[in-house]
Amino acid sequence: MEIGDFGHFSSSQVMARAATIHRKTSETDISLSINLDGLGKNEISTGVGFFDHMLTAVSVHGLFDLTVQATGDLHIDTHHTIEDVGIVLGQALNQALGDRKGIVRTAHAYVPMDEALGFVAIDLGGRPYTVFHGTWHTPAIGQMPTDLIEHFFESVAIHARMNLHARVEYGRNDHHQAEALFKAFARALATAVTLDPRRLDVASTKGTLTE
Repeated sequence: MEIGDFGHFSSSQVMARAATIHRKTSETDISLSINLDGLGKNEISTGVGFFDHMLTAVSVHGLFDLTVQATGDLHIDTHHTIEDVGIVLGQALNQALGDRKGIVRTAHAYVPMDEALGFVAIDLGGRPYTVFHGTWHTPAIGQMPTDLIEHFFESVAIHARMNLHARVEYGRNDHHQAEALFKAFARALATAVTLDPRRLDVASTKGTLTE
């Protein structure tokens, strides 16, 4: 099978694997678009520099076209912005996946970043759950509190209806540890959303991934 050939999947099915979500509250105003079958193009602005860097890594390493425009109450702190972008990203993933027919569904990835190693395993089976193991050495990386990294992944997993296990295997530098995790998330997600040309329905013995 050549690259770009999705077997029995029609071009309309593949092109439909995209979503745009706008969510506005008294705390944040977020517009996010994602294309699961993109080229890694991105335009990201959240007002939190390191967070932008991590979302860019998700786009580039997952080959997702990703646009994020977020404004939030950063004069209070970064919590609401990071949390709400996670919510909206999860919602967009859930919408873009549709009925989830034909996807590989489960995947994992290890990614090294210098002395650090990150691991992420994903199941897009429709049951949201998060397990996170990681030890941080500093309270923040740039403007991003390290404790919000786990919370971001939780927010994505809940709203994407995803089972996500993330683990910092080891590392000394928090920037490296976080970047390894986000890249591992991107790589695992890219495989999990891949359309398997042999699979005519969902990868489930119960016949559905949406209920």
